[in-house]
Amino acid sequence: MKEIIPTLEELETKIHLIRGHRVMIDSDLAELYGVTTTRLNQQVNRNIKRFPEDFMITLTPPEKAEVVAKCNNLRKLKFSPVMPKAFTEHGTIMLASVLNSAIAVQASLQVVRAFVRLRAILSTHKELAVKMEELEIKLRKHDSRFKKHGSRIKVLFETIWQLMNRPKSSIGFNR
Repeated sequence: MKEIIPTLEELETKIHLIRGHRVMIDSDLAELYGVTTTRLNQQVNRNIKRFPEDFMITLTPPEKAEVVAKCNNLRKLKFSPVMPKAFTEHGTIMLASVLNSAIAVQASLQVVRAFVRLRAILSTHKELAVKMEELEIKLRKHDSRFKKHGSRIKVLFETIWQLMNRPKSSIGFNR
């Protein structure tokens, strides 16, 4: 098993958006925590009361197929008869406590940092959208240049909005 804790950037690529939750797949977490996926899931099953719905979900066959298709590192799951489990930020922390190893504790700290960083990125994106709306309204109301160059400014705003609102995959986190 891998004992080098990945960087935040590497971890961010392993965070997926499934059913509206940012999650990590059990096999990625097992590798990160230095155990087999079987061992990880045994510990989860022994401590199932610690993993309510908002901590862990079991993927459906279509979700499994989609995540396998989109994530190269998860292709080994394609032929597994077991449906993978996906853990939210809170679930990943709980995993570290039930695995109770030094590497699991260190890895869970890095996982939490990755989730927090993604939350900050999403928050910044929302703040930018609010500022863009305010600027657009202000320009329309008060700037005589808007009337003169309105079509160019409108194209600029539309382009920025399209970049900010490009469709996101339901599985996989894309910034």
